[in-house]
Amino acid sequence: MQIKHTFYIFFLLTLFSCKEEVKITAPLADALASQSPKIKMVMDSLEHYEVQIKFTQIDRNNTKEVVFTDYKFQVNANNYFYPASTVKLPIAVLALEKLNSLENLDMNSVFYIEGDTLETTFAKEISKIFAISDNEAYNRLFEFLGQDEINQKLTEKGINNARISHRVSSPNADNITTKPLIIYINDSTIRVTDRIINKPIKPLNLQGIKKGTGFYEEDILINKPFDFSLKNYYAIDAQHEVLKRIIFPESFEPSQQFNITETQRAFLLNTMHSLPRELGYTANEYYDSYVKFFMYGDSHESIPENIKIYNKVGYAHGTLTDCAYIKDTLNNIEFLLTATILVNKNGIFNDDTYEFDSIGIPFLAQLGRELYQQELGRKKIK
Repeated sequence: MQIKHTFYIFFLLTLFSCKEEVKITAPLADALASQSPKIKMVMDSLEHYEVQIKFTQIDRNNTKEVVFTDYKFQVNANNYFYPASTVKLPIAVLALEKLNSLENLDMNSVFYIEGDTLETTFAKEISKIFAISDNEAYNRLFEFLGQDEINQKLTEKGINNARISHRVSSPNADNITTKPLIIYINDSTIRVTDRIINKPIKPLNLQGIKKGTGFYEEDILINKPFDFSLKNYYAIDAQHEVLKRIIFPESFEPSQQFNITETQRAFLLNTMHSLPRELGYTANEYYDSYVKFFMYGDSHESIPENIKIYNKVGYAHGTLTDCAYIKDTLNNIEFLLTATILVNKNGIFNDDTYEFDSIGIPFLAQLGRELYQQELGRKKIK
């Protein structure tokens, strides 16, 4: 069972108004007090960015039991942010779990979606989700699962403050009826799954559910806040808990674990940390940090072999999010980090004018580096 200590950093916002130097030892406070311009430009105007961060130090005691020490900054499940592609992680692991409940199917089974021209496998679609955050791969697995099963399974595992309601970048994104899958059992047999009719999606009632001053709809500017109430919802704590269950299943009761085999889990972990070039994508277009924001997101340089980042990022509607387990195999360092930031200076959504590259990714990259450097110097607890 996991051992958890949580520290809420209420005093951080007063740090910058104090004339006397105050020594702060909590790791998130130290990281966010950095004088790096990439951190400071956000912290100096914090009210504009809707930052939420959760950081977990990881230690192992004498019995090799994992010890989690959690730190939070502005984490509040009632403060909505758009999760974008981070929802692809639970869909990938739940698809593997569902395969185990169906006879004669596995992750290498070949299938296609009714009306789709691509024949593929579940393993290939999961690989594309993590290599380049492929939207169509997510949508195919979404058709396999359906909204009701996704949300029911997450709730059963004790993962709260999550509601997956729609596909991404699709004209039928919020259709509550899924399309059938045509699955090849062998050379002469196919299986056609039934359409799933899911429950209608209810609007979310959260703070910040309406954002900005306007949005574009079919090239027309609508001068009112953008309403996210029917969108996906995947709070910071929920993202963190899904990742913990994948990386450290032994820290949870069996009922809270994902029901996947060791072979499936090994495949999932390998896919999560593999770089695009390792999965056959062109390095010039899909550089190492293409979907890895922490530590390396603001650089196109190669990530060192000793640094393994198991993660899922999301970026859309001006919001950048990363949920990652970072491990340095050379220096025996490991930690969990989930963070989100909104970068939409003009307050207009769907205009493709966001400060992803100038503010958001540099902030997340530097945040990762600051915490990594602290971990390098931290003495492990016993």
